[in-house]
Amino acid sequence: MSRSGIGYDSHRFAEGRRLVLGGVEIPHERGLSGHSDADVLTHAVIDALLGAAGLGDIGQHFPDSDERYRDADSLVLLGAVVTLVIAAGLQVENVDCTVMLETPRLGPYREEIRTRLAQTLDLPLTHVNVKATTGEGIGFVGRGEGAAALAIASLGER
Repeated sequence: MSRSGIGYDSHRFAEGRRLVLGGVEIPHERGLSGHSDADVLTHAVIDALLGAAGLGDIGQHFPDSDERYRDADSLVLLGAVVTLVIAAGLQVENVDCTVMLETPRLGPYREEIRTRLAQTLDLPLTHVNVKATTGEGIGFVGRGEGAAALAIASLGER
């Protein structure tokens, strides 16, 4: 039986921070504000996996009140979640994601992002999809105030 989960995350842009999406540092004048590296894409994937497995959410496993996770590499957190999924007798089958931000354009980084996520998820590249869209000038994304990401994950029994 297949199980699906949805994940969402958003963060504000902030001066003096790196912009990390899907574990890839992307050159930009501002990064995203957050307790960890604020990688909205990886955080959305984490929540999608946890949701599909019935294991809660990212805040339960990696609370921002815990200093161990300050500036944490979100791909390391994703790896820990994959371990939890496997321990629950499940395996990741597919992940599909959408990043929402005005700038920068993700096209030049898309394959590197897919590759980093696929490696961490232990999936073939063809089982990880990353899309990008803008806010068309609408809302916090459209005004360039921050970025958001959505993800859906499919799990199967091991």
